[in-house]
Amino acid sequence: MLMSAPRALYIHIPFCTNKCHYCDFNSFVLKGQPVDAYLDALESEMKQTVAALPPESIDTVFVGGGTPTVLTPPQMKRFLESVHRHFPLSPNVEFSMEANPGTTDLDKLTAMFEGGVNRISFGVQSFDNGLLERIGRIHNTDDVYRSIENAKKAGFTNLSIDLMFGLPKQTVEQLSDSVDKALQLDLTHYSLYSLKVEENTLFHKLYERNELPLPTEDEELAMFMVVMNKLNAAGYKHYEISNFALPGKESRHNSTYWRNEPYYGLGAGAHGYALGERHLNIKGVQPYIDAANVRLPRLDTNQISDAEAMEDFMMVGLRLLQGVNADAFGRQFPGHTMEDVFGEQLERLVRDGLLEAIPSNGGYRLTDKGIPLGNEVFGAFIGVLPLPAK
Repeated sequence: MLMSAPRALYIHIPFCTNKCHYCDFNSFVLKGQPVDAYLDALESEMKQTVAALPPESIDTVFVGGGTPTVLTPPQMKRFLESVHRHFPLSPNVEFSMEANPGTTDLDKLTAMFEGGVNRISFGVQSFDNGLLERIGRIHNTDDVYRSIENAKKAGFTNLSIDLMFGLPKQTVEQLSDSVDKALQLDLTHYSLYSLKVEENTLFHKLYERNELPLPTEDEELAMFMVVMNKLNAAGYKHYEISNFALPGKESRHNSTYWRNEPYYGLGAGAHGYALGERHLNIKGVQPYIDAANVRLPRLDTNQISDAEAMEDFMMVGLRLLQGVNADAFGRQFPGHTMEDVFGEQLERLVRDGLLEAIPSNGGYRLTDKGIPLGNEVFGAFIGVLPLPAK
């Protein structure tokens, strides 16, 4: 497996104003949390990280959560200055931050822009206020319009919003209306995700009690087709199963994950991947603070074998509609080809019409039939190996 220092950086801010009903991310309600002590510990982890694995240049930064925009403007300024102090950001860095419409005002957005953030991903989820309340969001549609307007006033031109489908009692018509309203904002990027009912969430408890009225599989498929058709017709490139962008505005940071490339991961509960090793940080806020002030705050580390990395390469790479190609596979795994390792699976998926070969680069990509059946395709590569001998 080819190894190099990461050129991507993920930082986790685990605080939220409240916990949404579907959320299983590592996040904690803000009230009473030691935010400044957390930022101190985060800077300590930054120092230790660059000492242990010095970066050459960082091309993408993504600050997620939680809700990073619950930081006050002074906290935001301090946090962003620490990122610049410890990581060498490239001149054309893509610096993204997640934001909730209910937690952004002009002062905070200005602090973000002046601190080097140049891309915002707003968690909108729906333009139906009743649905927003039903899933536990604190904002309403007026907050969305106000936040987008303020972001543009602050200087941002690269804006994305997330929408969700397959929500309780959501109809195809409601989703279609939300997509139309999202498109009227004329943004550079849209992400549209189907609901996954995760353990340790309110929705999972309701699901177990048969009290979560979800759309049928056919209705959810119809929603996905509405999403694809409307965004494609509006000129947005469907570049990853759940993501659409104007040409050149694809998420460069998330593409790091989809290409199975290394990235630094800092903060409570953050994942990282570097030098063939994946790590998970301590999740609790105070335990993270206590650990990060004296050492790298690892909860778990795992050396990734070539076999695991190859499976990951196929599963995440095929999420991209451009697919996977022979050169990229060969660079990450010298001496192996996709056909040597996954020939049987590739042949079957092509025969079933879910994948198609790309003669120009020796690769494979999802077909139109395969796109809505992506999980079936990705699952075909789990547990395939041991590897053939080199």
